Amino acid sequence: MSAADAKVPRPPRAAAMPFIMLTVLIDMVSIGLIIPVLAPLVGTFTGDQGDHAFWYGVITFAFGFASFWGSPILGALSDQHGRRPVLLLGFFGLALSFIVTGLATALWMLVAVRLVSGAMQANAAVAQAYVADISAPEERAKRFGMLGAMFGMGFVLGPVLGGLLGAIDLHLPFFVAGGLAVLNAIYGVFVLPESLPPEKRRPADWKRANPLTSLRQLRDLHGIGALVTVIALAGLAQFILHTTWVLYTTFKFGWGPKENGWSLFAIGVMSVLVQGGLIRVALKRSTPQRIAVIGLLSSTVCYALWGAATEAWMVYAIIGMNVFGFMTQAAIQTLVSNAADDSAQGRSLGAVASLNSAMQVFAPVIGAGLLGLVSDLPRGDWRIGAPLYLCSALTLAAFVLAVRHFRRHPAFVSSSAPHAV
Repeated sequence: MSAADAKVPRPPRAAAMPFIMLTVLIDMVSIGLIIPVLAPLVGTFTGDQGDHAFWYGVITFAFGFASFWGSPILGALSDQHGRRPVLLLGFFGLALSFIVTGLATALWMLVAVRLVSGAMQANAAVAQAYVADISAPEERAKRFGMLGAMFGMGFVLGPVLGGLLGAIDLHLPFFVAGGLAVLNAIYGVFVLPESLPPEKRRPADWKRANPLTSLRQLRDLHGIGALVTVIALAGLAQFILHTTWVLYTTFKFGWGPKENGWSLFAIGVMSVLVQGGLIRVALKRSTPQRIAVIGLLSSTVCYALWGAATEAWMVYAIIGMNVFGFMTQAAIQTLVSNAADDSAQGRSLGAVASLNSAMQVFAPVIGAGLLGLVSDLPRGDWRIGAPLYLCSALTLAAFVLAVRHFRRHPAFVSSSAPHAV
């Protein structure tokens, strides 16, 4: 190699799916690690199950509230400055929040640190915008499914590892999660390429970065309409499930971190199988709209069955039944992404994240409140499933609205049909 050749700078790495998939995998493993142990950690600061449910609701409310305000801001910043620096900010913020949580000695510390964690948890929306940047419209359904598979893989590895570590020491998973977040930040600094070229960036409009303004943007997207309400109802049901799962199984079956870790492992395996492979088969034979409708119906049934389960093994059987339910989120994300232009992917998917974050604000208040009302019932009582029965009702309403919307917009259904993948 000549001296002249040696001075020629190497071109930057081209953004591609493997880069962001690895980033999301590490991120979700670190987040998944703390899921089986956060509720038990809160319980070490409370006296009875009623207080346990109340304070866990407060702490998860703080997370959702911060995420609601943070998502559109980080989405707008990623449209202006690129996806990479915003992702790095999130990784460092999460690392700090995990470590401080592990060191917490009072409930107020847990509330404060979950506010920080929520503000930094908009990485999911930025990762989705990254995928939209590098994907043609007809590829997005498949690639959102691949991204969903990484989320699922994170929930395969994270919760079961967190459950096993939590059985040793409740604080240990938080320190391991902090270490993984630091590792992800290092990977981002040295390896992760930028996906949004300078010519496609746009100045941040801080008035539009207001989460309420951001939500209006969804309403204005062509062909979306009532799907905003569908996203809201389905998201509220999903977050009530997430908020109450560990406490519900603890109150209903007496599970600890290890048992909850294995149940979340089963959910992660199903997510990987469905979003990493089965959704591609479904997209060859159907449209995102039909998949979303079938998924909502499947989730309606399974929420009710989870609530009524009387034996622990039933929980696993119902997870296996809910195949189409695991496809719903990727299908709806595809519809929103295809309705937005290339320069607004970050804001549009950030708006979806804001809507989900708004539901994440209400979910712990509703879910933990319902669990608090039934916390004195004997173990195994069917009424302890009250939050999950509500999830079923919410998803049923979303199903009805989705069917009506797609019947009224047949042209949009046809134009949004994916190519074979």
